[in-house]
Amino acid sequence: MSAFATDLPINDLKAKTDHIFRRKRAVSFGLPGLVILYLVYVFFAFDVPGLAERANWENGKTLVSDSYSYKTHVTRDNRNGQVSVAIEGERKGAYPDGAAPEWVALGETTVIDLEDGHIVRFGPETVEYDIPGYGTVRATPSRSAGVQAELPTAEVPDWINMSKNRLAITTPAGRLTVTRNRAEVFRYFKGWELFWFTLDSPYHVQSFSQLMGRAASGEAAEIFDDFWTNKMWRHQDVAWAIFETLLMAFLGTLGAGMIALPLAFLATRNFNPFRTVRFATRRIFDFVRGVDALIWTVVLARAFGPGPLTGALAILVTDTGTFGKIFSEALENVDQKQIEGVQSTGANAPQKYRFGVIPQITPVLLSQLLYFLESNTRSATVIGAITGGGIGLLLTQAIITQKDWEEVAYYIVLIILMVMLMDWFSGWLRRRLIQGGPPKAHKPRDPQAKPLMLP
Repeated sequence: MSAFATDLPINDLKAKTDHIFRRKRAVSFGLPGLVILYLVYVFFAFDVPGLAERANWENGKTLVSDSYSYKTHVTRDNRNGQVSVAIEGERKGAYPDGAAPEWVALGETTVIDLEDGHIVRFGPETVEYDIPGYGTVRATPSRSAGVQAELPTAEVPDWINMSKNRLAITTPAGRLTVTRNRAEVFRYFKGWELFWFTLDSPYHVQSFSQLMGRAASGEAAEIFDDFWTNKMWRHQDVAWAIFETLLMAFLGTLGAGMIALPLAFLATRNFNPFRTVRFATRRIFDFVRGVDALIWTVVLARAFGPGPLTGALAILVTDTGTFGKIFSEALENVDQKQIEGVQSTGANAPQKYRFGVIPQITPVLLSQLLYFLESNTRSATVIGAITGGGIGLLLTQAIITQKDWEEVAYYIVLIILMVMLMDWFSGWLRRRLIQGGPPKAHKPRDPQAKPLMLP
């Protein structure tokens, strides 16, 4: 009899085959169609076209430029005529009274040379800005009449923002802002100024070779102290914040592993015969794992107050549920023969677990602990922003001020380096603990050596 023989009529078989092919064709084209329809719905539901229209690309460009450059503020108080110069506009970066960079000429009329023909003059009554290819813009601030601006053309360019009480001009050479109370010029320079030493430090204008010479002559401690206690970049505070972030991740991960391991025995069938206890333990794991760490952070912050310890507790609570599930699954897959072998030697229950169970699940325990330690290093940054600890707090404060974005870039670079370091460290430690270190190279056999003859 043929292998393809069937009791069904040929027409019924053909109809059934056509039905199967139509269903497969509908699935093949229907699922991609549903995905496309969903993406179209998301596109309009989240108002992506409106988001693109509302996006302020100029602000984004300014923020990006602020991340790799710094700006020097030249400010005149329109109420008393006093002119001050400060890097990033901070008092800690202010030039002494009567001092200014070489491109600022102080006097009754302060002249600010922004190069390439861009000149700003702070006169006794009027602020002038000479713009090559456009002309001179004049602004007269007054407490009663606001800011009266005079433009060389009737049409206002896009790079000039003018209202009754404010005039803002943005050019490639710099920015000028005039209000009733003050006039301010911003000039950008690439780099992170005052990163090593502040203006009041005797080492600020020293070159690298000069610093090395002074360090060799016995001033190494003073040089390091000036850098470590930098009031603008706060290296000492940043180092402590990174230590707090790592401490939150380490305490939370290690504490969760220590709590989850004994609880995992209660959630396994082969170690706990009581079904009710197993069910309750697994539901506890689901509960603490189902609530996100950020929510636990908010709850614990209300209960214990802000601080790094609260962040560590939030990581501990969330990871206890995750580790409990992972460890219990590993325990259910252990080899019973190894446990029976240890028990046959007369070992008691603790010894049976210690020598028959733990060695089997140790690779899983260490692998998961090290992976979550690396992951929690990133999570501790966000948690620290909520609980008020670690590098996350400094990053949030810098973002909220929206003034020194090079400081934001500095913190982001440190966070990336910290995560990279933890990734390398966890990988190295995993190889040392689980694999026993790198394999030793075998010494090549000497072809002239004689074979060992056994008697």
